[in-house]
Amino acid sequence: MTTTKMLLGAAAGALIAGTASAQEVTLRIQTHYATETPSGQLIAQWVEDVQTMSGGDIAIEMFYSSAVVGTTETFDAAINGILDCDATGGAYQTGKNPAFQFVGDIMGGYDTPWQQYSWLYYGGGLEAAQELYNANGMQLIGWSIYGQESLSSATPLEGPEDLQGWKFRSPPGMETEIFEELGSSPIVMDFTEIFTALETGIIDGTDASGLANNVGLGLYDVVKHATFPGFHSMPSDHLACNQQVWEGLTDQQRRIIEVAWQKLSFQIALTFEKANAEAAAMLQEQGVTLYDWSDEGRATFREAAQVAWEDWGSRSPEAAALLESHKAYLSDLGLISSDDSSGGESSAEDGSSGESTAN
Repeated sequence: MTTTKMLLGAAAGALIAGTASAQEVTLRIQTHYATETPSGQLIAQWVEDVQTMSGGDIAIEMFYSSAVVGTTETFDAAINGILDCDATGGAYQTGKNPAFQFVGDIMGGYDTPWQQYSWLYYGGGLEAAQELYNANGMQLIGWSIYGQESLSSATPLEGPEDLQGWKFRSPPGMETEIFEELGSSPIVMDFTEIFTALETGIIDGTDASGLANNVGLGLYDVVKHATFPGFHSMPSDHLACNQQVWEGLTDQQRRIIEVAWQKLSFQIALTFEKANAEAAAMLQEQGVTLYDWSDEGRATFREAAQVAWEDWGSRSPEAAALLESHKAYLSDLGLISSDDSSGGESSAEDGSSGESTAN
């Protein structure tokens, strides 16, 4: 009898072990961040969190600095099975559908990461965006938002009037249209060209990143003016996985990945809030002038942004749906008027606060 029980016990143990083994998975994921950056270090912690919480059932092979394919090609690499997940950002995919602009960077919308996270998780954003991702064979898992970016300039940027004729490096897409509306001359160029272009006077300034990252790029060795707290651009990175791969995971594995990503998301926002505040204090000591735009100045920018929103929202049904979702929530938050949210003319009356959280 004892021998029989032992054999049965061994068989049961083997069955359990076989079941656990069948649930083990390795996910290949690419990020555009380097290992030494704050974002890269936090992503490495996310990998450790997932692997530890899953008891080893989930292994993650993370590729940093776009090591497998180009940054803009990461999404397609996940669709096609070269990778399993994409940890870059939706804004790189506007060529597939203009709607990706509204999951990548709405421009001039939310003041803080917390407001933008709130739209995603409590304003119907995740459900609205999921339709767009699923239509491309991908599953949106979550966002990470490092906060508002700052404009850096060789000339003062006290308000919208200083944007007239201002030549600056701009990323492609909606941003160029917004700043042209305000009288600027945006020039699309790669990150690697910014420093030399500033040194030689080809451009007067740049939209590169948040204040702390701009310090790391050495921009304030050349220019001595910047906007802070930022207001014009707050891009969101994403974690998006091949839909078939995602559906092949167990409920427990999916939950672990989602919850760990939310931890990463909030840590990134908090990390950069502190880093940007420290950078601001240091730069002011070094003689860099920082400009916190007034409520009126921010309202002027948001009005110009809304003109571009409507244009981009008209480019596809998915873009229109996401834009309406954002506008309804921005109206609930008091950041745009109810007339604006219903598609009326932009109003000079804007509820945005000049006291944006430092991100």
